[in-house]
Amino acid sequence: MAPELVLLHGFTHSGASWGRVVTALRQRYRPLAPDIRAPDIRAPDIRGHASAAGRTPVSLDAVIEDVAALTPARFDLAGYSMGGRIALHVALALPERVGRLTLIGASPGLADPAERAHRRAADERLAAEIEASSLEAFAARWAHTPVLAGLPADVAAEVHADRLRSTPAGLARALRGLGTGALPPLWDRLGELAAPVTVIVGERDEKFRALGTEMAALIPDVRLEVVAGTGHAVHLEAPERAAELIAASLALY
Repeated sequence: MAPELVLLHGFTHSGASWGRVVTALRQRYRPLAPDIRAPDIRAPDIRGHASAAGRTPVSLDAVIEDVAALTPARFDLAGYSMGGRIALHVALALPERVGRLTLIGASPGLADPAERAHRRAADERLAAEIEASSLEAFAARWAHTPVLAGLPADVAAEVHADRLRSTPAGLARALRGLGTGALPPLWDRLGELAAPVTVIVGERDEKFRALGTEMAALIPDVRLEVVAGTGHAVHLEAPERAAELIAASLALY
């Protein structure tokens, strides 16, 4: 029997953002119940987001504990952007439990201490802006972040609605506790990954294509997949292709 799959969403999103991928996985990964909460696929809300907006503390250790408590003894793991960064930490913290790892638009963090400190300061400024803003205004502004540009109109509308499931206070806590500037970098630990890894990046996402190539050179058992015509959020822009790549890991590893 195939292991369970856990899907970790990106910053400002929720577990519901994986809906189209889950629908595709119902046909491609294994037979599933019609409900997104089917026991063999879990897409939890990360602390600071949606149903978990009020959960504290919002810290890496707490989120790893959440994943550990949610999952069986063995499971597959996939994460997008912030969720991918967290997934890397989970895979290293629970090496005996993570069977396969899929990373979409993800990074191991910032290796340079000065760059990380600069990013932490920028994240703090953004967190303060979020707290002083309405959720609607912030969500509209965040949608125009360059790395997120290019979503089809219907997908962009879904993403905007998904962002409105959270709260300004929760998102600010998530940025401070789980942002790129907050988490320790993992570049020097990529060689420790015990699980086979699939790194997925969008063709138009030049920054993360470069990061994906660098990561792939350091991970022992890895596949790098570039999805044509997509940007940073491959699972939103091409959910069926993302599902195919997640499902393919079962056959290839």
